[in-house]
Amino acid sequence: MDRAVEDRRPSLPSRVVRKVLVWFYRRRGWKAVGTPPADGRCVIVAAPHTSNWDFVNFIGLTEDLGFKPHFMAKDSLFRWPMGGFMRDMGGVSIDRSARRNVVDAMVAEFARRDRFMLTIAPEGTRSAVGQWRSGFYHIALKAGVPMVVGMMDYGTKTGGLGPAIWPSGDYEADMRKIFEVYRTVTPRHPERGLTALPEVSDA
Repeated sequence: MDRAVEDRRPSLPSRVVRKVLVWFYRRRGWKAVGTPPADGRCVIVAAPHTSNWDFVNFIGLTEDLGFKPHFMAKDSLFRWPMGGFMRDMGGVSIDRSARRNVVDAMVAEFARRDRFMLTIAPEGTRSAVGQWRSGFYHIALKAGVPMVVGMMDYGTKTGGLGPAIWPSGDYEADMRKIFEVYRTVTPRHPERGLTALPEVSDA
């Protein structure tokens, strides 16, 4: 595995932005819970994702819990002048025009890194959706890593990492386990969040 991938020190502007985001998170009185996997390898299921504040609070939570998350973004965002900042924040470039699909690309990232905690919002948007996208599940299954339930409960101002669930290959059974955790989580905009188990069907 390529250790150099993780050795890049964030630039000063990136460190300043991160500190500002962490300051906002702490000022709002959030509490972090949970423990990241010891080997630092998993897919973090980030749901329900209904607000831009989810990102700010998540960065603060990762600071308190002591881990560096990664996320996917389209390759155009990694060009100058934003490229360095995106990588510093944990971004991984995705070429959506390439023949290789996103699932295989992320499985390859897991193969080349010692530690990789990939954060994915299954809704794919902050708006209300009819069902989750199942790519996060297939990435975890093919990479042989657990899915860790990430949550942001605005009702209690508690967020962080829940249980780790290993993908068994039975998508609906595994989704039931994940959905049970989210039943008690209040998103910032409840009307946009997941409301029924059928919405996580493998489509």
